[in-house]
Amino acid sequence: MNAVARPDARPDLHRPGVGAVLASTWRVATPERQRAAVEAIRKAWESREWPDLGLLSYSVYIGTDGDTLLHYSQWTAPEAYDDFVRTHRDDRNAEIDAAVPGIERVELRRYAPLLRSAVLDEESAGALPGAIAVVEVDFDGPDAERQEAWVEAVFTAMADDAGKRAAHGGIGAHFHRSLDGTRVLNLAEWETEQAHVEWQAEYAPLGEAWRRVHAYPGLVGSRVRRYTPALSLDAGV
Repeated sequence: MNAVARPDARPDLHRPGVGAVLASTWRVATPERQRAAVEAIRKAWESREWPDLGLLSYSVYIGTDGDTLLHYSQWTAPEAYDDFVRTHRDDRNAEIDAAVPGIERVELRRYAPLLRSAVLDEESAGALPGAIAVVEVDFDGPDAERQEAWVEAVFTAMADDAGKRAAHGGIGAHFHRSLDGTRVLNLAEWETEQAHVEWQAEYAPLGEAWRRVHAYPGLVGSRVRRYTPALSLDAGV
């Protein structure tokens, strides 16, 4: 069976059977090349049989910076991705590179299955996201317990926000910890990019709970990038 594109361009973040998540970033330089790369990915995948090697879904998001693409894929196990690389990746990438030369493949990270999720705004729960705020937080060394404790601190800060700062248009926040123990990834879904911009504008001054999040022991860096859903593929079963 060939790859099937989901009409909402969104993966099921709570899909059963996920044993690992891969997230990678490409740089393509311009909005026109972003769109061309997504179309090349679609053609390369839809023209081939789905690789039945433990791949559950493959999704692509377009960066609002006009440069980057975020790739998010769900696998039954980390080893399933290694099997895919050995047998199926090169021909797809070659076709994509022929259509859009000069793609820079910046980084690939492996994550454990979804650690925890939160509803950001009850009125928006269940809505289709028009924007994704991707938060990456790095620590000074591997420590799975610290990753989970930091996520717990974020939930404490979000609870502290209740009644103070409403996340209007916020759909959900979905947290992963990297398998190497050094990063936490949060995919925060919003109805629109503007809704996230407005929520961030209400961020100052930080409350004590959020200050603890940002000054967490061992935290060495964090970044937020915004994306829009572009393509989500699976086997259609």
